[in-house]
Amino acid sequence: MKRQKLVIAGAGSTYTLGMVMSLIAEKDNFPLECLTFYDIDHDRQEKVSKATEVILKEKYPELKQFKYTTDKKEAFEDADFVFVQIRTGGLSMREKDEKIPLKYGVVGQETCGPGGMAYGMRSISDMIELVNDIRKYSPDAWILNYTNPAAIVAEALRRVFPNDKKILNICDMPAAIMVSYASILGKEIWDLVPEYFGLNHFGWFTKIYDKEGNDLTDDIKNSILNKGFVPEDSEIVNDPSWIKTFKQVQIMLKDFPEYLPNTYLQYYLYPQDMVKKEDINYTRANQVIDGREKRVKNLCNQIIADQSTQNAHLEVDIHGRYMIKVAASLAYNNCDIYIVITENNGIISNLPDDAMVEVPAMITKNGPKPFAIGKIPTFYKGLLENQLFLY
Repeated sequence: MKRQKLVIAGAGSTYTLGMVMSLIAEKDNFPLECLTFYDIDHDRQEKVSKATEVILKEKYPELKQFKYTTDKKEAFEDADFVFVQIRTGGLSMREKDEKIPLKYGVVGQETCGPGGMAYGMRSISDMIELVNDIRKYSPDAWILNYTNPAAIVAEALRRVFPNDKKILNICDMPAAIMVSYASILGKEIWDLVPEYFGLNHFGWFTKIYDKEGNDLTDDIKNSILNKGFVPEDSEIVNDPSWIKTFKQVQIMLKDFPEYLPNTYLQYYLYPQDMVKKEDINYTRANQVIDGREKRVKNLCNQIIADQSTQNAHLEVDIHGRYMIKVAASLAYNNCDIYIVITENNGIISNLPDDAMVEVPAMITKNGPKPFAIGKIPTFYKGLLENQLFLY
């Protein structure tokens, strides 16, 4: 099995340690020769990198090389895979994206509403520049993009790089939801086979099967309707904001019982309710700054000071695990099935061919092979087209 040369772009992210732990958990399935961190913020990246050095020394001693850099050539030259998780403008701009719309009584959220559009417009130019940089030094590398808002970013990259078939846009939200489905069913997420359609952060699970082909959809629906719904992924399980978001799924399912909704649909189906629930002086951005941001910083400081992970609580999360499993299927032609963002081209037959849709696909060494959805009901078609025409 070929060992891969992986670059993480935006490695100063608070999600990077979870990605590192996921790489360790998946090292038999996606073995690395070298791991490189790249970020434009040296100080932010250095803290995460110094902690990562300790983690890798303890838990991934067979890794031949780990390095971090702000130099594009050093980062991207001769890469096999680049995972992209950048945040243009950082959390300070996220705070503005959330608070300015709320000031005018509309949804204030990082990927939805006016704030989502503003974030998307900022992200596009940086993503185009980054893809050009990667292609300059590694023309054949797979670029797996997690950068939000993924729907807008994916559409921009489709237009600017129409012939680049090695860019794949991914979102872990469907997987994070499926972690909770798996908990309801007493199974692992990887035991479930989803049917799903939509746009990024705007879609529905139509069926959930196990690998033996048993339809488990009604079991999930009945559990949510009777017992509620809670997050289970390690990164969000204790997060008050995410707990409220998952709780809203019960209401959505009562009002729209046909399919299981993506959690982000709350912002589109109940926009005024979402506005009323928000505190304009302390939005999700502030929660992240005071919560995950500080927690990860303190965790890095402790690991660096101890030069050990003995006193550090480190967990694998779905953010990293999902990306790595998709990468492994691309690298080794595993033909595993995952939900990804791809050009429609008839997958949803009554939506435009050039729409960037989020659907299940078999992941091969030649890229995703999406499964046909066919026609979707008029109600959902109208909702999706309303979003598409905004782009």
